[in-house]
Amino acid sequence: MRLFLATLALSLSTNALAGDAPHFIGDIGLGVERTQASAPGARARTWALPYAYGDYGPLFVREDTFGAKLLPVGWGSVELVGRVSTEGTDADGPGLAHRTNPRPVGLGTFQETPWGGVFADAFVDTVSGGTLLEASYAIEVPVGPVTFYPQVGVTRRSARYDAHLYDVHEASTTPVLQLSAELPFATNWVVLAHAQVEPFSHALRESARVDTHSRASALVVLAWRFK
Repeated sequence: MRLFLATLALSLSTNALAGDAPHFIGDIGLGVERTQASAPGARARTWALPYAYGDYGPLFVREDTFGAKLLPVGWGSVELVGRVSTEGTDADGPGLAHRTNPRPVGLGTFQETPWGGVFADAFVDTVSGGTLLEASYAIEVPVGPVTFYPQVGVTRRSARYDAHLYDVHEASTTPVLQLSAELPFATNWVVLAHAQVEPFSHALRESARVDTHSRASALVVLAWRFK
């Protein structure tokens, strides 16, 4: 909720200064997320959370990532980006001290090419001082009334980032696989679903703070689509 309210407040201020009428284009709704536990003794978490994905002029929110478009480049823009991360909250287990959630900020881009969408972000974590690099590619596959979005990516965490969260003093590179789907109904309503899995690297699997080979999550959302 803080993510969406902060983005909305900034959007309103920007449009008020520019004299333009606010116009959000995208989805706003409520979802239920289930996240697999990866720490020893921890349990899987299920909770309701607000959902937002769309643009408000040069500003945008994409689930847990938000920011502003700075400069047009190619089929998209160079963007100032921030991330609401919950990685730290999954590190609670017997005898393991809680780790503060990372607070990544940085630069990125989203390129909506004729062959699919390309996302690339470079973050610096203001908590650990480590870096987080991400890149992914998604395509759109319509099947009747449902549209699927298969997505494949890679995440690179620096040694300082991994040390803060997992007590592993080496960098790690992990693949990320995601499948999303949307089903519009009525006039402006849409049901959204996401499933994601990230296999841990060998270094992370050796951590005392990890007792699984991967981290998986699923999200189902009921949203209103603003056009």
